[in-house]
Amino acid sequence: MAKTPPNSGKPWTPANVKELKTLAAQNTPTRVAALKLGRTPAAVAGKASSEGISLKPTNQSPYNRQK
Repeated sequence: MAKTPPNSGKPWTPANVKELKTLAAQNTPTRVAALKLGRTPAAVAGKASSEGISLKPTNQSPYNRQK
């Protein structure tokens, strides 16, 4: 059985949300952000969605186009 993250089930603090916004702005993958925040990737994705934070990477060109 997998270990539960340290912050699993705890409410999100304003500091956690601020860190999530910072990680999203740095194009941090959702799984890595979850590890840093001590939460599950699903919890991070859900909170980002409810806060209006986009987790899509902004530095990748579509269809592997090289410029």
